Amino acid sequence: MPYAWIVEPDSKVKLDKFDPDYHADLEKDKAQEKLAKLSAEIDELQELMFAARMTGLLVIFQARDTGGKDGAINRVLEYTNVQSVHVASFKAPSPEELSHDFLWRIHSHSPAKGGISLFNRSHYEDVIAVRVHKLAPKDIWKARYDAINSFEKQLTDANTVVVKIYLHISKDEQKERLLAREADPIKSWKLNVGDWKERELWDQTTKAYEDAIAKCSTKNAPWRIVAANHKWFRDLAIAEAIRDALKPFRKEWQARLDEVGAEAKEALRVYREEIAVPTP
Repeated sequence: MPYAWIVEPDSKVKLDKFDPDYHADLEKDKAQEKLAKLSAEIDELQELMFAARMTGLLVIFQARDTGGKDGAINRVLEYTNVQSVHVASFKAPSPEELSHDFLWRIHSHSPAKGGISLFNRSHYEDVIAVRVHKLAPKDIWKARYDAINSFEKQLTDANTVVVKIYLHISKDEQKERLLAREADPIKSWKLNVGDWKERELWDQTTKAYEDAIAKCSTKNAPWRIVAANHKWFRDLAIAEAIRDALKPFRKEWQARLDEVGAEAKEALRVYREEIAVPTP
């Protein structure tokens, strides 16, 4: 059984049915051993993907405040080749971005073939934050579910693998993390009264996430819910999800690289024959 819960298409989602403390009965040391093995496998798969230039990988991270998006992305960067990884953080849209459709600012950050894009928040803010804070009428944000599904199908039709991860923490865990920021001088720069105000909207945000995950978990781009109260388990579940998403393409990439290698060897053979026999 995967460490992340994969949401089947057309499922109803109730986040309180998923335990944010879940850790598959693993101890931290054992989880870190498993993560090391997964990291090595992802490193190999990424190299094949980059060289074959047939497929791109988009990993979307969504979470509440203190949910661990930054930490999760930093961990992924530790076991991937950052030269072919792009990180995009989506905050409140700029005036220019607001003058376009809501997906305009997203598309240019999708990965090229061979590359990886990691999204810290994403187009899903336009059906979550926009809904919770009533930044647009219901008929506007509700229509965006279909637009998102169409957009993500365009990506997968163009050989982009889409991995969507919701980092699931409890309300108590969020409170502990917010208080820990206040007590840590190094992290005090993260303090924001808005984070505490957002807690007042916990139930509304929960409902928005439940609907977004349920309506936009598709066969080509399913949502994964990751129990994230334990950061070490969160990292393991994410690594497994990335490995599982890339692994089915290994043979296809290797076959393509074998072809490229054979063509290069033939070109080299012809070249050596030409320089071995002087042209009259």
